[in-house]
Amino acid sequence: MTEEKKVEVPKKFEELVKNIEGLTVLELSELVKILEEKFGVSAVAPVAAPVAVAPAIEEVSGEKSEYIIELKETGDKKIEVIKAVRTITGQGLKEAKDLVDAVATGPQIVKEGVPTAEAKEAEKLLKEAGAVVDLK
Repeated sequence: MTEEKKVEVPKKFEELVKNIEGLTVLELSELVKILEEKFGVSAVAPVAAPVAVAPAIEEVSGEKSEYIIELKETGDKKIEVIKAVRTITGQGLKEAKDLVDAVATGPQIVKEGVPTAEAKEAEKLLKEAGAVVDLK
């Protein structure tokens, strides 16, 4: 079990926090969506702009040996894309969801320095999930 973090809750928010603590994860997710729509905000932490990466080392044949996997669009099956990102990166659910959600603000780098075979497999996995992907 996770250890509960001790936070000082102001008296005026005690009842609200108590009510929120009684919600299920699904109910919390629904509440967050409602608040985002109502107030025109996002609960997703801002993601720093990707840093320019030096070109990958090219093999003797002239083909790249390493790729950057960039997620450009999520498509209609967002949950499937999140699952694919988790498989590719080994990230937790929250991190993968945050990355996929951040695509709404622009393309996001899923993974860098990926060998050719792994990059092609990741591209296939993401495309099967309905995403638009670019290998750089």
